[in-house]
Amino acid sequence: MVPRSWLYVPGHSPRMLAKAAGTGADAIIADLEDAVPPAERPAARTAVADWLDTGVGHDVAAWVRVSPDALDEDVAAVVRPGLAGVVVAKVDDPALLTRLDALLAALETERGLPRGAIAVSPRVESARGLRRIDAVAAAPRVLLLGLGEADLSADLGMRPGPDGLELLPARFEAVAASAAAGLAPPVGPATVDYRDLEKLRTSTAALRRLGFGGRTAIHPAQVAVINEVFTPTADEVATAERIVAAYAAGDGGAVAVAGTGTMVDEAVARSARAVLDRARR
Repeated sequence: MVPRSWLYVPGHSPRMLAKAAGTGADAIIADLEDAVPPAERPAARTAVADWLDTGVGHDVAAWVRVSPDALDEDVAAVVRPGLAGVVVAKVDDPALLTRLDALLAALETERGLPRGAIAVSPRVESARGLRRIDAVAAAPRVLLLGLGEADLSADLGMRPGPDGLELLPARFEAVAASAAAGLAPPVGPATVDYRDLEKLRTSTAALRRLGFGGRTAIHPAQVAVINEVFTPTADEVATAERIVAAYAAGDGGAVAVAGTGTMVDEAVARSARAVLDRARR
C-alpha cells in the first residue's frame, strides 16, 4: 500500500521515534537530513538503526530521509530488515539515483535482503531538478516523487502566498512526470503551520484534486486530517461502484449512469477504479 500520511521524525530523538508508530501515520520518515544538526548525525544514524531493529509497528512503513552529501554513510547505517525505503533529499541529477541503486544492491546482497527490496522516493528541490524531473522519475527503484518546496521556492526566487498557487506549475510537473513514468502518485509537501487544521484540510484536498496520493506531516496533529482527505468517502465509493458496474454492463461503450448525471467512458471508469483501489487498500 502506498501511504496516505508520511510523518517526519528527527532521527536523533529515540523518544520521538519510539512514539511515532502510535500517531496513526501510514509511514514514518526518520530524518537524517535537515531536522538533525550536523554534529548529531552520527548519533542519529545509530538511533535510527536501533529503531529499525526493534520493529517500527504493525502496518507502519519505515522510511529514512538521507542526505546526498552523506549518502554512503546514511544508507550503510539504515539498510536492514524493516526498512521500506529511503527518501533522498535535494535530487537534481538522476545520476545520484543510479549510484544509490548500486549502493543499495550491494548492501541488500551483503545483508541477506531480496534484491530491490528497498524503494526510493526522490525529493526535487531545485530549478535544475525540476528541469530533469522526468529523468528522475525514470531512475531505478523510484516508487514516488515529492517536492521540497521551501528549497525550490528559494532557488526560483519565488515568494508563495498563503494559498501556494505560485507552486501549482511545479506540482503539476510532479504529477505528470509520475504518471508518465508509471509511478505511484506523488506525495504532497508538509506545512509548518500545524495548528491550523482547517487550512491543512483545504490545502490537502487541493493536492488530492491535482493528483497527489498522500502528504507529509511534521507534527502528529496533522496525520488524521491527511488520512481523512486521502481516504475515499462512503459516497465516493458508492458512486465509483455504480460507474464501474454500469461501464462493465455496457461492454466497453459509453453509458449513462443513473443517479450520477455522468456519461461514462473508459477514462471515467478508470478514475472510478482508482477510487475503489484506494478504498480497498
